[in-house]
Amino acid sequence: MSSGESVTGQATATSGSGDVVRSLELLWGLGEQPNRGPRRGLTLEQITTAAVAVADTEGLAAVSMRRLATDLGVGTMSLYRYVPGKAELLDLMLDHVQGLAMGPSGELPADWRDMVRALGRAELEMYRARPWLLKVNQARTVLGPNALRSLELALTGLKGMGMTDPETIGVIVAVHNYTVGAARMELETTEAAQETGVSDEEFWQGQAPVLDRAMRSGEFPLLAALSEDAFGSSLDHFAFGLEALVTGFEAVVAARRGPA
Repeated sequence: MSSGESVTGQATATSGSGDVVRSLELLWGLGEQPNRGPRRGLTLEQITTAAVAVADTEGLAAVSMRRLATDLGVGTMSLYRYVPGKAELLDLMLDHVQGLAMGPSGELPADWRDMVRALGRAELEMYRARPWLLKVNQARTVLGPNALRSLELALTGLKGMGMTDPETIGVIVAVHNYTVGAARMELETTEAAQETGVSDEEFWQGQAPVLDRAMRSGEFPLLAALSEDAFGSSLDHFAFGLEALVTGFEAVVAARRGPA
């Protein structure tokens, strides 16, 4: 993390880049609470909720201790009595969002296939609602209670697959990687239009004369033979790919069980 006021500038923010021990203490309610200074009038939940709200509406770069202090009606320095810095605040934000993504508790899908589908769709919706998450390098996530609860739910829903423990984690990782890729493409498509002022339709129409000439050249027969709707929006590409993952996992499960 930079020493500037923003959680991140143009570069990607990184989870776990601060005092990891302190982040864990804050996430799990461990460690001694400072009692010096005036009586504490805020909670970590209020601060974290306010930070997530700013990121949701204005992006991660807008989150700063100064901005939060203004929104919460307190002095900037008083926030440091709760959170030591912006890096630790980011760890709190990420775990907070995990809790929101889980939604209200309820029965998990009875079939592991439906659990795989649910994992992918829930994560995609999380990124669509909070695209700033895609700006965070979460390779070293500080595991708070919501992160572990989310993983516990996933493991519970997948336990009927009959996979080994590493393979079950592999299923979760595969769905995550696929979903992040799809969500990132959606975000980058939107950002490209916003940053250039050129819509997707205008962008591809601008290439049409050259592409038409290329298709008539005979050098690309398979591309030229594609139907007009091949690159259209009629197919739900995310659902198609997710179902292909489910089918692939089914093949692995069947191989584990052997002939009926």
